[in-house]
Amino acid sequence: MKRFILVGLVALLVLSSCKQEKKIQEPSTEQTANETEEETAFFVADPQAVPAQEVSTLKIGEKAPDFSLPGVDGKFHSLNDYDTAEVLVVVFTCNHCPTAQAYEDRIIQLTTDYKDKGVQLIAISPNAVNALLLKELSYSDLGDSFEDMIVRANDKRYNFPYLYDGDTHGVSLKFGPVATPHTFVFNKKRELTYTGRLDTSEKPGTANAEDLRNAIERTLKNEPVADAVTKTFGCSVKWAWKNEYRKKINKEWAAKEVTLAPVDENGIKALFANDSDKLRLINLWATWCGPCVQEFPDFVEIHRMYEDRDFEFVSISADNLKSEKRALKFLQKEHAAVTNYIFSGADKYAMIEAVDPEWNGALPYTALVEPGGTIVYRKMGTITPFELKKAIVDHPLMGRYY
Repeated sequence: MKRFILVGLVALLVLSSCKQEKKIQEPSTEQTANETEEETAFFVADPQAVPAQEVSTLKIGEKAPDFSLPGVDGKFHSLNDYDTAEVLVVVFTCNHCPTAQAYEDRIIQLTTDYKDKGVQLIAISPNAVNALLLKELSYSDLGDSFEDMIVRANDKRYNFPYLYDGDTHGVSLKFGPVATPHTFVFNKKRELTYTGRLDTSEKPGTANAEDLRNAIERTLKNEPVADAVTKTFGCSVKWAWKNEYRKKINKEWAAKEVTLAPVDENGIKALFANDSDKLRLINLWATWCGPCVQEFPDFVEIHRMYEDRDFEFVSISADNLKSEKRALKFLQKEHAAVTNYIFSGADKYAMIEAVDPEWNGALPYTALVEPGGTIVYRKMGTITPFELKKAIVDHPLMGRYY
């Protein structure tokens, strides 16, 4: 019996040691992904069909509607969670909108400036992902899903609650935002004192949310706001009933012709020399490469996001030319109506050198090439879509703002 007790104690000590060792390790990419899954485990987004209806914006003097919404912090938030705040600011915003992104830093700074003055700011994303076109993401690296909201909040280090209302718009319909961003200011009695813009200048660095700050200051002093209702400029709210056009666009895309043309070493060198005026994304793949096949839909999505800007996507199949039909069949299945090539030569090592002398030859391989041929992003192995989209949209040829 004593021996069993001793063995048990040793096992407990070993287990404790392992847990402690695991605790002090730096988080890996896989751990970060697991943490994101844990954050979303308490809530699973389920966008619903919502009947078309008139949307009315809350009037001055009306009470703040109650709510219970999931936040990116892994908790549900309700109106009474903020009872102690002298002033409550609700900002309807989102990830994808260029105007919303232009105001992110101002919202973060405003939150910092008023955190010790009895002011609570919360942000709500009202958008339904099933009403959002891929082309509407052309100024963003993220969409408006709940998972993407978590990524944006972590990436920008949001210092305010960021809540999701994209399933049924149950809360957003009560407030009635018309664009992102759209602000609502409430006094201690939770009566609306101001609704509208943050300021009159969208371009970052040209304003500091003066209209919103003025409304907050007047509300803190229990004084009426002179211009209590202002117009808002930004992307219209993506209400769920606005999804018919999305269906139409997706149907048209699926019907586009998919082609595959041969390219030799010199043709590949020309592609990487990039004598165009566009940022060129090039992906080397093959039908027999599992990771290539798995990630290829991400490239089609990226193309559809940025194709109307100074951007183009080119795919090059490393399959043998005799497998051209199989490669084309795969591309057709993926609705890859992009510029597709298949290497026509017999010497794969010549292809490798033509692509990039730094490439080790393992598939998949991806490069983002500036006009003139400078590679500004390369990935040997599978991409991280957010990382690549961020490299694209933050490039000087692109940008997040109009």
